[in-house]
Amino acid sequence: MQKKHKMAFSNSEETNNGVPYTQLPESDNGSGDSPASRWRQPKRVTFMILTGLVAFLLFFVAVKYGSYEETDDVNPGPVPPQETVCNMLGSNLTPLTTMRTLARGVTEGVSAKSRGHFLGARPFPWTKNMLTWQRTSFHFQPKKNWMNGPLYYKGWYHLFYQYNPEAAVWGNIIWGHAVSRDLIHWQHLPAAMVADQWYDINGVWTGSATILPDGKLVMLYTGSTNESVQVQNLAYPADPSDPLLRKWVKYEGNPVLVPPPGIAHKDFRDPTTAWTTPEGKWRITIGSKVNKTGISLVYDTIDFKKFELLEGVLHGVPGTGMWECVDFYPVSKIAENGLDTSENGPAVKHVLKSSLDDDRNDYYALGTYDAGAGKWVPDNPTIDVGIGLRYDYGNFYASKTFYDQEKKRRVLWAWITESDSEAADICKGWASLQPIPRTIKFDAKTGSNIITWPVAEVENLRSNSNEFDKVVVKPGSVVPLEVGSATQLDIIAEFEVDSKVLERIDGSNATYDCSSSGGSAERGALGPFGLLVLTDSSFSEKTPIYFYIAKDATGNFNTFFCNDLTRSSEAADVRKLIYGSTVPVLQGEKLSLRTLVDHSIVESFAQGGRRAITSRHSRRNPTPSLD
Repeated sequence: MQKKHKMAFSNSEETNNGVPYTQLPESDNGSGDSPASRWRQPKRVTFMILTGLVAFLLFFVAVKYGSYEETDDVNPGPVPPQETVCNMLGSNLTPLTTMRTLARGVTEGVSAKSRGHFLGARPFPWTKNMLTWQRTSFHFQPKKNWMNGPLYYKGWYHLFYQYNPEAAVWGNIIWGHAVSRDLIHWQHLPAAMVADQWYDINGVWTGSATILPDGKLVMLYTGSTNESVQVQNLAYPADPSDPLLRKWVKYEGNPVLVPPPGIAHKDFRDPTTAWTTPEGKWRITIGSKVNKTGISLVYDTIDFKKFELLEGVLHGVPGTGMWECVDFYPVSKIAENGLDTSENGPAVKHVLKSSLDDDRNDYYALGTYDAGAGKWVPDNPTIDVGIGLRYDYGNFYASKTFYDQEKKRRVLWAWITESDSEAADICKGWASLQPIPRTIKFDAKTGSNIITWPVAEVENLRSNSNEFDKVVVKPGSVVPLEVGSATQLDIIAEFEVDSKVLERIDGSNATYDCSSSGGSAERGALGPFGLLVLTDSSFSEKTPIYFYIAKDATGNFNTFFCNDLTRSSEAADVRKLIYGSTVPVLQGEKLSLRTLVDHSIVESFAQGGRRAITSRHSRRNPTPSLD
């Protein structure tokens, strides 16, 4: 069999991505020659068809510059000097410690912020060139060190993020602050809040902003006290007329909330944006757990200083453990626009999302909110929060949405961790980043999921594009397509499967699963087929992003969307998993894929955003191609 495909590519010019963000300009017009307005050159592209008959359209666009967890009872300890760690890596010496250490953050009462298994592993001999390549160009990162509630205010998008100003590991958490006009080009500001009071001296953690009807802004955030008790605190801008929100004041009566009876001192964190009740009050929810049941507590308030705990919970799911970074918001069943957090009615579904401390994935479910009772019920209990759908099936955690009142859309942010060792992070001087912001809307076609999609602003980074039509690919082959550098690309592909081939497939591969069926090495009647990204001519390092179609004995099809990292790096101290899930494909739809490549991060979206997979890449070869 053969496959025909149509493609488009573009090139861009080289630049240095070492400092991808500009200082705040003198004026607030958002202009200036920031590095995100310059570009890097892409490399080679290879299309992978391993079996089956597929016709597809590919559109490649270069973009401008713009579980294994095993721990011992040993704390990580102080962070060694950067130079010491770099020398160790460069000489391939034995690790700094031979013991697997307790992941950072666990003792303090948050989810693990490092991987204990790799902390004492023999490190790969990374060079500065290899580590420098990993820094992204059009994704938000702090200038250095470790990072992890966004909002729109007076013409500026604000990103407040958990930040360690002292090292590229978790700890000493304060709030970093950056602003943007377009969610792509970011300008750093001084830290918004630091850990300087007894109620947050051990960390200024996750918070959420609420904009009041008069335009004023309040912020609730979790602080870790001098006794490591998680409490909720109130802060507000020192000068509400300042669109950049450069100075913040902490309420003198903090904390405004402490753990209620029956809730452990380290299981009470991450307040949501507030929404209004029928009685005219404000309502928030906070994540917690009771034994192994993850729950979201509900509080009402009038002034954000005094709160009333409602009886029961907004929702809870047995067996899901601690709920972190709970989010709760409406989506319209009939309109494309996003909705303000207080919207409700018959044409509205409510999304409840939780980040699970136990497995560090973000789960969501669609359901119905009873505002009078303060309860939420899932549409389908079999895919409830924590046991069903996820925002992203890859490296994606601690997410938060905000309502963009300027463009009438809901925007999703998250925290993307590193995949290499802590030693490599210390040497390169930074760790973690944000994905491209994504819009969220209800999938009116399926009625059972949401759609996440990169914000439209990212398309302004595209340079010249070219289409490649009628390229024939034989089954079992890998076809390279020379497009220059593959360091920064926006790839759009469509695959059309021959209906006659589908009819001939038997039901022998109905049990396929992305992570447990051999990944891209598993050959079937129709799959895997897709793309190889960040590869080279020798295929020593490669990352397949692919579809796999399986058919059961009754003639039903399941389409899988997967990302295989098992051969993405030659380094042993890198996390290399196989991500993926099934993706709904409706009658008459082609298989569609969009992939954003930016150095060490790859974000892929299937079927218009019904499923997403984000992955990180630590390569030995710093000049990869896309195949």
